[in-house]
Amino acid sequence: MAVLLQGLFAFWLLALVAARPVTLVVSAASDLAFALPELAARFTQESGVQVLFNFGSTGQLAQQIERGAPVDLFLAANAAFVERLEAQGLLLPGSQRPYAIGRLVLWTRPDSPLVLAGLADLLKPQVRRVALANPDHAPYGVAAREALQAAGLWEALQDKLILAENVRQAWQYAATGNVDAALIALSLVVSRPGRWWLVPEHLHRPILQVLAIPKAARHVPQAQRLAAFITGPQGQAVLRRYGFGIPAP
Repeated sequence: MAVLLQGLFAFWLLALVAARPVTLVVSAASDLAFALPELAARFTQESGVQVLFNFGSTGQLAQQIERGAPVDLFLAANAAFVERLEAQGLLLPGSQRPYAIGRLVLWTRPDSPLVLAGLADLLKPQVRRVALANPDHAPYGVAAREALQAAGLWEALQDKLILAENVRQAWQYAATGNVDAALIALSLVVSRPGRWWLVPEHLHRPILQVLAIPKAARHVPQAQRLAAFITGPQGQAVLRRYGFGIPAP
């Protein structure tokens, strides 16, 4: 009888563990801070899989993965950091795929007296501080620097530029009035009050955003399912509403 009870208890314990909801840890670029929660909520409703977010600049998130962070899915804001992780053998082979194309905007708060119709307007004396993500580890910062360089403004604006840790922090600097304007992701402002000017795409390299599954992932099947959801019709429809472009198949 004791053996039978022990067997039943072991079976019950295994069933309990198996039934416990899976929670995916997703490290995601900060330009997804508003789009991803909506997308993940739809995924959870469909799959029952919970999603825990870790937002930051793509470069800093890549460093966390390099140090062994248990990340199930990496949503980068460019391909370069994904390629770096792949070169180190830290990604599940074949898991990389593009999922969005980001757009860069010049943004001001809704109550700002400034009307900025182009990058050259940043030279106006009324514009004292301009925020952008740090180009050393943030893809939108790289794009902002490239755009300013292409417009011949990078050197002239050095005294005005405030570097943020990531693109969401750059938006927060402008939203709270700590800077006069910000070069940030369209996805952070497209559905919020404020004025924005879309930076022409020819002024910077495309912000091609790529996802991948790290080898340290603890829930690979569920991560694969979420990756497929993001790149499928439902996920792409959500991303499109937040201003992202859709990569060519």
